[in-house]
Amino acid sequence: MQAATDTVSTSKWEFLREALSGTQQDFTEGRLSRGIALLAIPTVLEMAMESTFGLVDAFWVARLGSDAIAVIGLTESLIVLIFSIAMGLSVAATATVARRIGEKDPEGAAIASVQAIGCGIAISVAAGILGALFAPRLLGLMGATPSVIHIGSRYTAVLLGGNASIILLFLINGVFRGSGDAATAMRSLWLANLINIVLDPCFIYGYAGFPKLGVMGAAVATTTGRSIGVLYQLWVLFGGQGRVAVGRRHLRVDWPVLRRLLQVARTSMIQYFVAMASWVSLARINATFGSVATAGYTLAIRIIMFGILPSWGICSAAATLVGQNLGAGRPHRSERAVWLAGSYNMVFLTLVGIVFFFGARPIVERFTSQPEVASIAVQCLKYVSLGYPFYAWGMVMEQAFNGAGDTATPTWINLFCYWMLQIPLAWWLAHTAGLGPRGVYLAICSAESVLAVVSVALFRRGRWKEVRI
Repeated sequence: MQAATDTVSTSKWEFLREALSGTQQDFTEGRLSRGIALLAIPTVLEMAMESTFGLVDAFWVARLGSDAIAVIGLTESLIVLIFSIAMGLSVAATATVARRIGEKDPEGAAIASVQAIGCGIAISVAAGILGALFAPRLLGLMGATPSVIHIGSRYTAVLLGGNASIILLFLINGVFRGSGDAATAMRSLWLANLINIVLDPCFIYGYAGFPKLGVMGAAVATTTGRSIGVLYQLWVLFGGQGRVAVGRRHLRVDWPVLRRLLQVARTSMIQYFVAMASWVSLARINATFGSVATAGYTLAIRIIMFGILPSWGICSAAATLVGQNLGAGRPHRSERAVWLAGSYNMVFLTLVGIVFFFGARPIVERFTSQPEVASIAVQCLKYVSLGYPFYAWGMVMEQAFNGAGDTATPTWINLFCYWMLQIPLAWWLAHTAGLGPRGVYLAICSAESVLAVVSVALFRRGRWKEVRI
């Protein structure tokens, strides 16, 4: 009996080691549950590091006061527009590379990777120049008070000016995930975040001989960490260390591949822009109730994003499995992977929702000692958590469409659920109905639940199986 227990324990550790060190699993064969776990585990840890960027910044900056916290919240509402570009390119890279890997065409995967990286560099340079120059005006458009603009404009300028580190980190990790190499994507985020954790207090408070930069120091630390993460990614790609190996022969413009990739990326960018712009609008509506409301909302969203990290791992696994199995000519296996991933995600997020609803106050009070800020954050956690069983399916379905290269369907869904439903509903509930910040949180719950129902209905129609990329 003991021997059998030891064998099972050893098997689990070997499986975990395989997931974290990098697997050679062919994801077009074998048990789907195993494939989901191998892809999801490192992706969960990867996304944990991405969310920790924000949590670490919030932890150190919180000591500088509510205006400093508001700077981070409003800037991240602007950064999400950069994220929409990064995630759009990442989706296109993941879908295209996954198809080529499923077709057993590593050369095509390398060519597609180079085209995606070239696009990312070109876009980030233009966005960086504009963001750095107009940082104070952008904060003003977001509803920042003069004091917030005064202490935060340099923070915003550094993050927007250094957006190449954000775009390339997401994009190249999309290449790794599409190839099935989620472990390398995880390691790049761990490296970037560990550097950020060390540098944050040094640059903010001037520890260890570093210059004391205040809130701007958080942006310098974050950009430095992400940039080093990108250098590691490029070393893996060009050093032939991963499933996709890029050589000098691939460093050219391949117009047919570039056009196909941009077709997928264009609608994917719009898809994420619609979603991210909706979050920006919600932050703007919330900001009309003052810096305390902004700080509470910012804190709650950070906790929410950290709490649902395993969901992103499951969703990412679904996207990779869909793309590779479509490339291998096995659409029914792709569909089975999505239903299985959705079931896992629903169970997990339901449990998270219960914890957030009943444990909101003790969770929030670990991050802030300001009663007014804590009260807002608790309200947000409770209202948003009510829709978690629905969110689970919406998240998986969106990534399933994207993994198939059908980025148009989730784009239209986002347009309807976010711009035509969520934003108007949030404004009406918050101002006309007099619910204040609670109206914003109710609108989030309502719109995300509707999005899930619509997504499942369209997925069942099966048109995503016919997309060619």
